[in-house]
Amino acid sequence: MLVKDAMSTVVLTIGPAHTLRQAARLMAARRIGSAVVLDNDTCGIGILTERDILNSLGAGENPDRETAQSHTTPDVVFATPDWTLDDAAEAMVRGGFRHLIVLDDHEPVGVVSVRDIIRCWSAVPVRADAIPA
Repeated sequence: MLVKDAMSTVVLTIGPAHTLRQAARLMAARRIGSAVVLDNDTCGIGILTERDILNSLGAGENPDRETAQSHTTPDVVFATPDWTLDDAAEAMVRGGFRHLIVLDDHEPVGVVSVRDIIRCWSAVPVRADAIPA
């Protein structure tokens, strides 16, 4: 099975100036664990995860002042739609992260998470209320 078969194509994109509170509200409303951070000035693509927000809060930082740009994950690893799920899982284990931005021709087309991979590998039917993540 390939990443394109498992990835979510509904991707939350935010700008680098979004505050962590704004990002958290958007992520919570969509019941997802990450947001793609697009910086049009630098053509950069980053990812902000629930863990990044949690680390900032745990450090006592103000979520209304801290920006996505300051907390995006450095050294982002990208997948392509034609990666196998084994390739994606290996990259996640090696890098210690749970989300991969999927790029097609340098454009984000989806996000694949550990949960997406497990859902595809599992024979257990998915509850309708458990799909978003």
